[in-house]
Amino acid sequence: MERRNTASNRVVFLALLILAALFLAPVLVVLMNSFKGRFYISETAFLPPTGSMFVGLDNYFNGVDKTAFFNAFGYSLYITVFAVLLICLFNSMAAWYITRIKSTYSSALYYLLIFSMIVPFQMVMFTMSKMADMLHLDTPTGVVVLYVGFGAGLSVFMFSGFIKSVPIDIEEAAMIDGCNPIQVFFRVVFPILQPVVITVAILIAMWTWNDYLLPYLVIGQKYRTIPIAVQYLRGGYGSKDMGAMMAVLVLSMIPVIVFYLSCQKYIIRGVVAGAVKG
Repeated sequence: MERRNTASNRVVFLALLILAALFLAPVLVVLMNSFKGRFYISETAFLPPTGSMFVGLDNYFNGVDKTAFFNAFGYSLYITVFAVLLICLFNSMAAWYITRIKSTYSSALYYLLIFSMIVPFQMVMFTMSKMADMLHLDTPTGVVVLYVGFGAGLSVFMFSGFIKSVPIDIEEAAMIDGCNPIQVFFRVVFPILQPVVITVAILIAMWTWNDYLLPYLVIGQKYRTIPIAVQYLRGGYGSKDMGAMMAVLVLSMIPVIVFYLSCQKYIIRGVVAGAVKG
């Protein structure tokens, strides 16, 4: 039995190692090509930058200059941070209300939010962009409002599943001690939600940081986020500055990778807890 367990563990480890290599390979290719001259990338995409191919940090300086990278970084950071904060705050409160208040209204609201998870964005994007224009939401702050709406389905689903596993006796004890509902949520419920809050924050941060279509439809060229700025490295007649593009992609990956690695230990715990149906 021990030999069988050891052999199976080795097979699982080897399979996971292969999967890790497959996932990391595109990142490594982008990193290598960010140090190559633009004319070498298409022909030697999988070779390390050596000899005349190596251009040092020229692509990084070129990409930052052409895309106004720091402006785009600021807009992306603003949208991502506030979208994550508002989604974690408001949607956790909504999930707590839906879970604890049993009524036809709360059940209908819950299933409506769950239904929004399966509706493709392409079905609503033209109506959404028209409404955003009418309501003057074509600003970074307006995009945050839209993200809060689009992120409600997944976040409420995960928060609700976690809250169902929290004994209601804790909240009742806090109310007996004199807490009102707002105090119960912020002093008792919200601290308990830490694992799923971090999980939702990671998922929403990666989504909003890397999203191209929603900001492009709503704010377009006026407030360029990083994904939009990268596309402007494509010139006329199909020309592309691939070196600068690879460099900007590397720079754009760093913040979300750092954020994910710093919080990754919570994501599995939160996903498993969020799947509880009570």
